[in-house]
Amino acid sequence: MIVVLAVIVFPWAYTIWMSLHEWKVGQAPTFVGFANYMRLPGDARFMESVWHTLVYTVLSVVLPLVLGTLAAVVFNNRFPMRGFIRGLFILPMMATPVAIALVWTMMFHPQLGILNYLLSLIGLPPSLWVFHPATVIPSLVLVETWQWTPLVMLIVLGGLSALPSEPYESAQIDGATPWQTFRHISLPMIMPFLFIAAMIRMIDAVKSFDIIFAITQGGPGSASETINLYLYSVAFVYYDVGYASAIVVVFFALIIALAGALLHLRQRTHWNESGGSA
Repeated sequence: MIVVLAVIVFPWAYTIWMSLHEWKVGQAPTFVGFANYMRLPGDARFMESVWHTLVYTVLSVVLPLVLGTLAAVVFNNRFPMRGFIRGLFILPMMATPVAIALVWTMMFHPQLGILNYLLSLIGLPPSLWVFHPATVIPSLVLVETWQWTPLVMLIVLGGLSALPSEPYESAQIDGATPWQTFRHISLPMIMPFLFIAAMIRMIDAVKSFDIIFAITQGGPGSASETINLYLYSVAFVYYDVGYASAIVVVFFALIIALAGALLHLRQRTHWNESGGSA
């Protein structure tokens, strides 16, 4: 209890206390009640960061789920050197975020990056990638997808490996196509694993900071500034500790709301003993 109070309860209580004060570094705190929270709806930069966070989170969850499930279906089959290729596939999730950011920053370079060279090979025009407001978030999502699709693949592959073989044998006897087998047998039974993967990816993506900061620092302008990055700027660039604490509280409430929505959806979906949705 002492440890929980020291590392969890007290920091949050202190953050809420700070959010009720106007407090800048070097000045004494002044109690202002909910004034910091009232500032948030009128803060255009904060509202923009909320939108960026939601778009980034949705794309960073959906794309790894789709690609990770596809990869799990592929690796669930037996083929030569499957173990070696699967080992290579999971390497991105083992790399450090800063190293990943540095490598991808060089790949995104408009003149020297390899991505534009690859586009030229197939006849497509070059892109500015993270250097243009319209493409910066999709480009960052590309990095997130590359790094965390292997995690989704491992979770779903574990689910596929645990499925009984009888339904597949019956489907093969009935002449079902591979797509019909996946759609009506595999997908319903691995749905609990997909919910777990979606929950993990959602919590990780919504609070993503290191890769975005290392690649763009929220730029160009504020085109890729998520709540986490805006919070960092308010707290450690403008030294407005009270307002930053209010953003922390709202940010935490957003994470709880998103997690609660997924849990509610999960609880409303019931599975029978065979794993299919009922």
